[in-house]
Amino acid sequence: MDNLLGLLLLLTGSLISGCTSPLFGGYGAEGRTREEFARYVEEVFKLQNHVTSQMMILMENGDINSQQSITKAEQHMQEKCSPINEYASRDIDGLNISFTLRRQVEKSAEDCDKAAHELKSLLSNY
Repeated sequence: MDNLLGLLLLLTGSLISGCTSPLFGGYGAEGRTREEFARYVEEVFKLQNHVTSQMMILMENGDINSQQSITKAEQHMQEKCSPINEYASRDIDGLNISFTLRRQVEKSAEDCDKAAHELKSLLSNY
């Protein structure tokens, strides 16, 4: 858990101090400030990780088997959240984070958030 917290702090700090700048009107679809967007991405990252952990526990316990709707929702979330996860992984490993990846995070954060909430809703039945 300490590693996750450290990762989140690094992710947030990197987004805040990064050299990305919005092209027009702020970050993301809602035009957030850099600080607001960094906090938002951190919350999305936490939610996505929580939902992934919850799904793994439910599968391990046999509470859910490969139910197609849940499996599809989880795959969809992983796809939508892949830029955020790649960013976090590269940050942890001390690798370069390109401007392109930073922009992908900006463009995908809302979709990742939506997909994570959809899976969370499906899992709430278990």
